[in-house]
Amino acid sequence: MADKITKRTYLYAVGRRKTAVARVRYHKKGQGEIVVNDKPITTYFSVAQQRIAESPLSHLNGLKDASITARVLGGGKQAQAEAMRLGISRLLLQIDATLRTNLKSAGFLTRDPRKKERKKPGLKRARRAPQWSKR
Repeated sequence: MADKITKRTYLYAVGRRKTAVARVRYHKKGQGEIVVNDKPITTYFSVAQQRIAESPLSHLNGLKDASITARVLGGGKQAQAEAMRLGISRLLLQIDATLRTNLKSAGFLTRDPRKKERKKPGLKRARRAPQWSKR
């Protein structure tokens, strides 16, 4: 049985933050727009979150005639924007490896490992113990 070989017309990278995952695609032929979950980035994210997600591009003077599509899920909007930032940074490295020092010094290639700590038995939250009473 012959497998059908498909040639991708895009580059692909994944970014993560807490429980948010962003699967980002870079399409060489595009109009310079960024689409998140089939919506324009301006309608999906607030202005502050939009700046976070686009920061690697603005750091390197933008997106010319290519477009980016992203599929984000899990977490909150802030974590999704930060996951998208990491995904876009990894894409830019695939395009041009000489950008690594520039992106690394700006902190865009660092995966933030902090996650919510699990609740432990006998405690109210992860570390919060019940109030101690002397009598």
